[in-house]
Amino acid sequence: MPEQFIIKTSLGDIAISLYDDTPQHRDNFVKLASEKYYDGIRFHRVIEGFMIQTGDPLSRHEEKRSLHGTGGPSTRIPAEIKHPNKKGTLAAARDNNPQKASSGSQFYINHADNGFLDGQYTVFGVVDSGMDIVEQIAAVKTDPNDNPLVPVTITTIVPAVKS
Repeated sequence: MPEQFIIKTSLGDIAISLYDDTPQHRDNFVKLASEKYYDGIRFHRVIEGFMIQTGDPLSRHEEKRSLHGTGGPSTRIPAEIKHPNKKGTLAAARDNNPQKASSGSQFYINHADNGFLDGQYTVFGVVDSGMDIVEQIAAVKTDPNDNPLVPVTITTIVPAVKS
């Protein structure tokens, strides 16, 4: 059974399931969420009709706004490319590297079917509910760097209560 979490944001909750067949990405996300790593981190790159991105610890600081999107742990996660970039899926962000290794903490939620990204990024989960919140985040006004003018933050990420 896939691991399920609730991403609590300043605009509402997004329920997600993590894929079992991307265990390194799943385990990294679970570890960071349990350590409260994502608490207070902003969605720093928002492009309506494309995706919303988060996971950069530098985004906690308004004075580091020009650096948002450049931070995170120095670790990379080896690519586990198996799933398409469909609307509502979670994928690991990455810098340009030939191994397609993922960022240690940054991820995005696809706001559209982004097939042109298939084979390039590890998709490791899916939104179960809360796409209305994803829609709200995707619609916020942004600066020229796609950074929301009014911060949208992750309050915390918690395991979903199993019924």
